[in-house]
Amino acid sequence: MAKVSKKRWLPWIMILPVILIRSITTVYPVFMTFINSFRNLNVIQGGKGEFIGLQNYARMLSDEKIATSLGFTLIFTMVSMIFHIILGIVLALILNMKFKGKKFLRTIVLIPWAMPMIVAGRAARWGFNGQYGFVNDLIGRFVDNFHYDWLIDVDTARIAVIIVDLWKDIPYFAILVLAALQYISGDIYEAAKIDGANAVRAFFSITLPNIAKTVLSISIFFTMWRVTNFELVYAILAYKILIEAFNNLNLGYASAIAVVLFAIMLILSGLNVAVSKKYLK
Repeated sequence: MAKVSKKRWLPWIMILPVILIRSITTVYPVFMTFINSFRNLNVIQGGKGEFIGLQNYARMLSDEKIATSLGFTLIFTMVSMIFHIILGIVLALILNMKFKGKKFLRTIVLIPWAMPMIVAGRAARWGFNGQYGFVNDLIGRFVDNFHYDWLIDVDTARIAVIIVDLWKDIPYFAILVLAALQYISGDIYEAAKIDGANAVRAFFSITLPNIAKTVLSISIFFTMWRVTNFELVYAILAYKILIEAFNNLNLGYASAIAVVLFAIMLILSGLNVAVSKKYLK
């Protein structure tokens, strides 16, 4: 009986240090963020941490920057994920074809993904520069006297952000889909070909059903990364937290924004879990 009890508790004892570390570095900060969201911690205005109820949350409802940031976060995530899925699958299919130099192409296609985000951001600022950017130079070769300040206009700047995000992360998405394609037996395609199925029919009847679970799984994680991505663009909600906490020294308001973002992530996680249980069986 003692041996059975020891075997039962031994795994918990072994992982106890990890649990303690995660509690200190994750659970405690999350708990304090939630508590601070109800306190006045505006250092510049002399806030001393007094309890102010839902005032920080009420302020968010009238903060136009929050509405703008949240709106773009949703647009950025939705548009980015739609193109990640479509272009990622297309690129994976290309990489799965038989041609010379396939291994080399599979290697170099990951270069954008391996590039640090700050480097990609700097390269994007140069590429979309209105005076000497290569985007204007490329378009100018087909359109005479073309000149446009992409990063000055809000709408085109957002489009530029989405383009850079796709350029950087689609290769990684495609490689993960490619891994799923490797598990589809070629005999299935041969049988479908004998039955008269063309390439389009084979894709929708064989390829897509077999990679659907993988695409859904990785889309879940990519969606989370899109929502919390503040390295590439300064307009999304995550960066607003950074500004309020460290630039404006308003830790209470920053905590309230963080809690709202956490709630959004929680809702997305719940939806993803529900979808996963239904389709990833």
